[in-house]
Order: sequence, then C-alpha cells, then structure tokens
Amino acid sequence: MREKEPPQPVNPIGIIAIGTLKPDIMTSAKEMVRKSLKLAQFKTVDVGRGVTPTTFVSKAKEAKADIIVVSVLLSAAKANLPALVSALELEGLKGKIAVIIGGAAVTKEDANKIGALFGKTREEAVVLAKKAMEQKLNRT
Repeated sequence: MREKEPPQPVNPIGIIAIGTLKPDIMTSAKEMVRKSLKLAQFKTVDVGRGVTPTTFVSKAKEAKADIIVVSVLLSAAKANLPALVSALELEGLKGKIAVIIGGAAVTKEDANKIGALFGKTREEAVVLAKKAMEQKLNRT
C-alpha cells in the first residue's frame, strides 16, 4: 500500500536535499526516506533521480540545504560519491552541508571514506538527520 504524501512542515527543523546519483534511477527507497524525513519535520527538496554530482550540489545550494541525503542502490552510483564530495568542496560547502548515504550498494565504510553518515533504514536516516542538525546548531 502506498503511503500518503505528508505535508511540508510549517516550521521545519532543517532543509534536506534528497535524490539518487547518476546512473541510479530507482526511487522507491528514496521516497520512503523522504516521506519519513518530512514526517519528522524536515523540509525536503527532491533533487531527482540519476542526478550528476554537480547538479545535486547545485540544487542543494539553491535550496539552502542543511543536509544532502543520497540513496545508493547501484554500484555505478556509488562510484560517483567521491565526485559529490568534490563538488561540495568546489562550492565551499564541505563541512557546511552534512551528507547521509544509504542503500544496497553502500556500507558504513563507504560513508567513512567520504566523511558521510550512513543509515540502513529510513528510521536511521531521521535519527542521523536530527543529529546532524544538532551538530550544525552547536557550531554556530
């Protein structure tokens, strides 16, 4: 049964840019995570599916995102994670926008290699996003 689309929160606790990296176009896992994050009072901006790392970062910057969430279900998309981090660095956003990855093609070790957080479930994504926002607020 399909979940109903939750409303955008009135007073969001943060802004999340969520999507899949090129060439990954599978969206069911991303959609489950996106809806859970919305229910947890995050504003979510869907950057799309099969998005290039530079476009992903550009859309996150445009949305003034606090966090980037990437669903990685294909190994070929996993190979684009370092390019995503490079794109963040080029925009001067590394360390300013938290990155959370999850999906069948990635592990905690993959996340550690690029300085990202890793979650296996949509519930973990919510916990990690809240933790990332706490850390961001403590830095300011």
